[in-house]
Amino acid sequence: MTTADDHITIRPPSAWQRMMANGQLRMLVIFVPPAIVVFTIFVMLPMLQAGFFAPYKWSGYGPAPWAFNEDTGRDFGTWIGAQNFDRFSGHSAFQTAFKNTILVIAVSLIIQLPIALLLALMIYNNSRINTVFRLIFFLPYIMAEVATGLIFSFVLDGNYGLSKWISDLMGMEEAFFPLAEKPWAFYSILAVIVWKYFGFHMMIYIAGLQSISREMLEAASIDGAKTVQKAVYIQIPLLWPAITISIFYSVLGGLQVFDLVMPMTAGGPSNSSHTLVSYLYNFGFIRLNVGFGSAVGVFLFAVGVIFALVYRNTVQRGQ
Repeated sequence: MTTADDHITIRPPSAWQRMMANGQLRMLVIFVPPAIVVFTIFVMLPMLQAGFFAPYKWSGYGPAPWAFNEDTGRDFGTWIGAQNFDRFSGHSAFQTAFKNTILVIAVSLIIQLPIALLLALMIYNNSRINTVFRLIFFLPYIMAEVATGLIFSFVLDGNYGLSKWISDLMGMEEAFFPLAEKPWAFYSILAVIVWKYFGFHMMIYIAGLQSISREMLEAASIDGAKTVQKAVYIQIPLLWPAITISIFYSVLGGLQVFDLVMPMTAGGPSNSSHTLVSYLYNFGFIRLNVGFGSAVGVFLFAVGVIFALVYRNTVQRGQ
């Protein structure tokens, strides 16, 4: 004989019920809407505006470029379609800025990341002296980019900076101004970029190295593996997820270099040290050509998005 209770089945709580019970829904309601509002105002709207401004010749003054002036019977801006894109693609300064940006990425990947990895392998163990070295190496990253650029603009000044001291030491009759000479100006920026950001990548590698099992390294030592062998065959392969993240940040960061360029060279001499962002700023907004600058911004945004999507779907797939 069966009863009604025999047919009762207990269903597990749904995801919504679990969120209600754990208080997660309340946290989402409190924190997610403000984040969405801030992201929309400071990220989405500027991107959409840049896309709208790109086909216009507009100085940035007055109403939107597509608005109509009833007094004069003319539009505030002139629709020129893809001409802004044609203009900057054929501009020699843009081509130089594009090459410089590629050079920043190349130097970051070839020089900066190996230095960061080597130092991380040397000081990842927890000790007081290693903690001091980590702090010293990480301090440049903490310093503001504009302040760093201003400091090095004085350091590399031929009248009283480090350049003056080196010139006197080598017996040079004339002072050397690296920030006023091509191609030394951009080489100086590259050196500052390596100095400033290697500590950030070093800390990423240190976090990854500290997560590697010590038992595995001890077993390798018992088998006779040397320090270099353990690094090459155990630590670096297991550190690959951290390396891929570091490469991702290096490429996207290289596309956005701006704050160091402006206080050091402002793109000079003769537009030889521009990056894509400093080119956008100088030839777009400083010269009151918002449509042109927006077109460059659209190009830069497209490059960043394409790289991020391809990289995430290939190199970082499954991580």
